Amino acid sequence: MKRFMLYTLLLSLTVALWGCGGDGKDEPQPGNVNITVSQDNITVPAAGGTYTINVTTTGKEWGAYADKDFITIDAKNTTSQSGTMAVIVAANPMTEVRTATVTIMSGAARKSISVTQEAAEQSAYYAPDGYSLVWHDEFDKGSELNGDDWRHEVQNSGWVNHELQNYVNHKTPGGALVTEIRDGKLRITALKENGKIYSGRVYAKDRQGWKYGYIEASIKLPKGKGTWPAFWMMPVNFHSWPDDGEIDIMEEVGYHPDYVSSSLHAKAHVHSNGTQVTHEMYCKGAEGEFHTYAIEWTAQNITTYVDGKVQLSYDNRGLGRDDWPYDDPFYVILNLAWGGDWGGAQGVDESVLPVTMEVDYVRVFQKK
Repeated sequence: MKRFMLYTLLLSLTVALWGCGGDGKDEPQPGNVNITVSQDNITVPAAGGTYTINVTTTGKEWGAYADKDFITIDAKNTTSQSGTMAVIVAANPMTEVRTATVTIMSGAARKSISVTQEAAEQSAYYAPDGYSLVWHDEFDKGSELNGDDWRHEVQNSGWVNHELQNYVNHKTPGGALVTEIRDGKLRITALKENGKIYSGRVYAKDRQGWKYGYIEASIKLPKGKGTWPAFWMMPVNFHSWPDDGEIDIMEEVGYHPDYVSSSLHAKAHVHSNGTQVTHEMYCKGAEGEFHTYAIEWTAQNITTYVDGKVQLSYDNRGLGRDDWPYDDPFYVILNLAWGGDWGGAQGVDESVLPVTMEVDYVRVFQKK
């Protein structure tokens, strides 16, 4: 009896598989599709380059993609069984080797090509001596933020600091963009739609962050009373504020144009009791022009910069975590708030909306 039941079960499974596969002629099964390529690994110099790969498949058509954004694929004749693709590798600005995988698809079959790119002898971007580029976004690819690197916050108005904006993921309910990549810039826009204010707040690598480093962004601030743009950092393992710390690299409010500030928050120094660590600097043209804002953060000191000039410097005085909760990984935040305790301290002017904060790049360097 058991043998008969097992035979019946196997026969049923076989019939079911035939039914799923059609007649076996128009839709080849995955095991019957073979993909061959002219080379299955590419070694690329730091300067980058373009590599032509010949592709042949026994399937009806094929396609290809890369798992890293420094590679662009330009495929030809993808609806035939033979074609070519150009693997275009951008220059490596990092002083470390980087790798990627190009995957060719035909039906359910897959073929991988490994790409290894040599490291640059020195970083293409400025950083203090002894630092290497470990992560960056130049906002020069696509029209949206890379979901592997960035996450949008979604919150209603009043969530923090009595701010008036509603933070949404990428676009408003009516379809207006609050974040977009255009002309090599990240644009974060605050706007009014159906009586509500919407804007964007985005986090870079918020699940891993970075512990110490030199971090820099080039930013053009918006104009208008009510604006409150910021470039700042929060701890990855956040439990309570201000105990776990906050690092504000740059903030500005529209009613006090071109005066940019840096602040550090901790249990022992926080604005709510007048013990905050903060410094304000006049930066001519901060509203309407690009300027660089940066932090150099070590176990001993935090220093922030505006166009290379020192804004704020604070030493680890050895007083414990209440004074120095800055020995944990923090992640980068970019946002444009509207109104609130500081941004709206002198009211808001909705006639200026929409307003946009533009970011040319964000770069993170750490010691070698």
